[in-house]
Amino acid sequence: MKIIKQRTLIISCGLILAAVLSMPSFARDDSKIAEGKLLFQRNCQVCHQADAIGKPGFAPSLTNKEFLSIASDKFIEGTVRDGRPGTGMPPFAHLGRAKVQAITAYLRSFAVLPDRSAQVDQEQNSHGDPRFGKQWFEDICSTCHGARGDGYISGGTGTAIGKPGFLNKVSDGFIRTTIKEGRSNTRMRGFQGPTGLANLSDKEIDDIIAYLRSLPKAKGEIS
Repeated sequence: MKIIKQRTLIISCGLILAAVLSMPSFARDDSKIAEGKLLFQRNCQVCHQADAIGKPGFAPSLTNKEFLSIASDKFIEGTVRDGRPGTGMPPFAHLGRAKVQAITAYLRSFAVLPDRSAQVDQEQNSHGDPRFGKQWFEDICSTCHGARGDGYISGGTGTAIGKPGFLNKVSDGFIRTTIKEGRSNTRMRGFQGPTGLANLSDKEIDDIIAYLRSLPKAKGEIS
C-alpha cells in the first residue's frame, strides 16, 4: 500500500510539472492588461487602429503574431516612451513608466506564439557589406520602406527602418528574423526560402542590415 501511494504521488507530481511546463512563458496580469487597453484606446488607437491591427502606409500592426514573438518588452516600452523622431510616432514618456508597461502588457496579451525575443536578440551582429546591401535594399526593400528607409513619408507602405529611432532599439537578430520570416497578414513578406519573395541568402540579408546601420551616419543624424 505504501509503495502504491508513493507511485501515485510521483505520478501526480509529474502531471503538475508537465502542466506548468506547458503554460505560456508570459504571465498575465488582467488588471494591468485592462488598464493598458484603456490607455491604448486613449493614446494609440487613433493611429494603430482597434486592437492595434495597424493600417498600411499609416501605422504598423503591434499585435501581429510574428512581431510579438520577436519584440522584447524593452523594445516595445522604449518605442512607446521615446517615439520615433522624424516619423508620425510621438513620444509618450509623459505617461510614466507604469502606464507604458501597462500598454505593453495589453499588446502582449495578443501573443499566440512563444516569446523568442531573448534568443533573437542574442544572435550575432551582422558583418555584412553595406555596399552590396545598398543594392539589395534599393532593388527589394525601397519600394515599401523608401529609398533610404524613410518609411511612410516616402509614400510607401513600410515603416521607417532607416532612422535612429528604430535602429538604436533593435538588434541585428530582430532585423534578420523579420527579413527572413516576414509578418503574416501584413505587406511585409518573408525573403528567404522557397516561398520567399527573393530567397535571399544569409549573407545578402546581413549585407542589408549593414547598409541599414550605415544610414544614420550617412544622413548625419544623431544616433
